[in-house]
Amino acid sequence: MKRTVRFGSRKSRLALIQTQIVIDAVTKAYPDICAELVTMETSGDKDMRPFSDSAQAFGIKGLFTKELEEALRNGDIDVAVHSFKDMPSKQCDGLAVVALSRREDPRDVLVLPKCAEPRGNAAGCSSARRRVQFRKMFPDINVEPVRGNLETRLKKLDDGLYSSLILAAAGLKRLNLEGRISKYFTVDEMTPSPGQGILACQGRAGEAYEYLDAIRDKDSKLCAAAERSFSDALGAGCASPVGAYAETDGKRLLLRGFYASEDGAAYRKGRISGDAEEASEMGKKLAASLLEGRNDA
Repeated sequence: MKRTVRFGSRKSRLALIQTQIVIDAVTKAYPDICAELVTMETSGDKDMRPFSDSAQAFGIKGLFTKELEEALRNGDIDVAVHSFKDMPSKQCDGLAVVALSRREDPRDVLVLPKCAEPRGNAAGCSSARRRVQFRKMFPDINVEPVRGNLETRLKKLDDGLYSSLILAAAGLKRLNLEGRISKYFTVDEMTPSPGQGILACQGRAGEAYEYLDAIRDKDSKLCAAAERSFSDALGAGCASPVGAYAETDGKRLLLRGFYASEDGAAYRKGRISGDAEEASEMGKKLAASLLEGRNDA
């Protein structure tokens, strides 16, 4: 007899594709599981203000997870699938991140309009982290917030409202829009958001989720621990100009970190390497180093 597992997802096309990635992996590895997709609109989908416009600078990430978390607690779904970078560091009581996927391309990218000549006069970007780093590279280019999900932003770009967009490679690739990418920024040029490119499965604490072994990735778990530890040590929310990116071979780990103020008065980047099992401590150490004004740890 098949076991039904209900997977919760936001309604956006990208969120549905990401949830389907998890469902496909689980049902392939565990044929006795019947996956049911449950979709819902989150507060973040209803209120698409640019992050910089929010009065809740340290609570923005929760806007994209709140309704899914409520469904988990109420027993309406068994697993919620999120972009890990959208999840608050502090988990709601009774809930836990129970699996992290293998990471998709973590880099940020530049996307130009389909027309031959850009008509807008500003690059579109609502992430303070991307905005500050982009201005450092291109001080003469104006950057303005852009509202909407990924596909809405691309339409605004093609309609001539912006000269370019700064986006995450992972989302474009998952939507089969890789051909829209004009330039990849290296992780040193533009340090990614902590957890960028990783999918997170959230469940109820204490319950068994052995079937999520189908997507669990040890390297992602180690890298995420370092990146989140760095961000948490800086008190960073989604609107804060903070980036972190770790790489590991399972034994050693290299963590890059970025910290800045929105006005650019503080702009610091650094890196640290060490034993991968000490990922969390490395994140704290690198954060302390940058707060002290040193660019290397």
